[in-house]
Amino acid sequence: MKMGKQTNIMPEGSTSARSGYQLLVIGTGMAGMAAAFFAAQRGISVVQVGRTGGIVFASGLLDLMLVHPIEERILWENPWTAIDAVVHDIPRHPYSKLGRQDIRDSIEEFLAFLRSAGLPYRFSENRNSSVMTPLGTVKNTYGVPETMWGGVETLRSKPPCLLVDFHGLKDFSARQIASVLAGHWQGLRSVRIPFPDPAYRHEVSTGEITARSLAISENMERLAASIKPHLGDARAVGLPAICGMESPQRIVAELSVLIGVPVFEIPTLPVSVPGLRLMQTFERELPRKGGRHLFDSNVLKVSCKTKGDFLADIGNDSPQQSIGAKGIILATGRFLSRGLYADRNRIRETLFDLPVHQPETRASWHRHDFFDPRGHLANRAGLEVDDAFRPLDHSGQPAHKYLFAAGSILAHQDWMRMKCGSGLAIATAYGAVKAFVELNG
Repeated sequence: MKMGKQTNIMPEGSTSARSGYQLLVIGTGMAGMAAAFFAAQRGISVVQVGRTGGIVFASGLLDLMLVHPIEERILWENPWTAIDAVVHDIPRHPYSKLGRQDIRDSIEEFLAFLRSAGLPYRFSENRNSSVMTPLGTVKNTYGVPETMWGGVETLRSKPPCLLVDFHGLKDFSARQIASVLAGHWQGLRSVRIPFPDPAYRHEVSTGEITARSLAISENMERLAASIKPHLGDARAVGLPAICGMESPQRIVAELSVLIGVPVFEIPTLPVSVPGLRLMQTFERELPRKGGRHLFDSNVLKVSCKTKGDFLADIGNDSPQQSIGAKGIILATGRFLSRGLYADRNRIRETLFDLPVHQPETRASWHRHDFFDPRGHLANRAGLEVDDAFRPLDHSGQPAHKYLFAAGSILAHQDWMRMKCGSGLAIATAYGAVKAFVELNG
């Protein structure tokens, strides 16, 4: 197995594999979740390992591509033409490893899965949509949870609208949203009311416990009764995105009937209920498709067996079991999720010590101005891969025939500034699984 210099892949030890799989996915963010789903969907025996990923911090919105070039802050209405421009201008961007049809297929298959799992999304075919944020700004994105789609339509037409929050709620302010948007939206009002569940009257969060409370019929009825006296001429009502964990679209629909006007959710600050809904959906559906997940463990070490297969030691501080797999998809993310680590001299990949594309010196990692519109070169650090999403070793060759990488750990992209994080994760996961299938004949 070729891993280049200073690899952490160890010779096979005495530990034997207790379980054998075709594919091991390392990472529980959007890329890891998508890779595990695409593999299970194709009948591949797959196991996913990792701690709770960054997906719980997600707003629930699925960005495809919005900003390019970054330094000019050009916003694209059509994400597909934006992707074409990025591939032309940045030929080593991860999207360039895929044809546009593969990217479309990956997004369509992913959204179809979410809909079948009871978490439907809405989108405009060739256009980004505008969504209110918890700060009162407007964000453009591609895929929008169905419970938020009413907010897209309301923001577009700007009818009289009432935004609602609760006494004791510290991380969401309807008043702030209304005040920021008021100059462009006459008839936008806000109100703060008591939370309908007496158990949470004094302190309310935008978390899972509150969301489950709002799914109770009595609390929905109390909530509607509290809102109706403030309704006035409002033709829509916006609530923080805490309308239940399971089937939130049903809860939003029931509230709409009880109040008498359409209700929609507004994204909240992380950790967000829409992100938790995504995580919960994957946790529930992957085993149903024949996959397995180990979300309370880490991959501590990977060795290469005699026939070239992988052997991964799984555990916390010490190995608790070993898993054998023919292939691995590395979806460990960047610095926050510890897929990459920066010491005083270099940025390194933490599990295999694969070569990381990065500026030559640490002094070049960041620009002088922290808010430089071009972003920082360290943001584009990551793994170089071939057209099959296989990380390259120091000689520029695939480190292993069946080692792949997907998501934000890939080089030559700045997903935060380009607003392409979810699309990048989903499409590259799709590309890695597709390559694994093709290489296996």
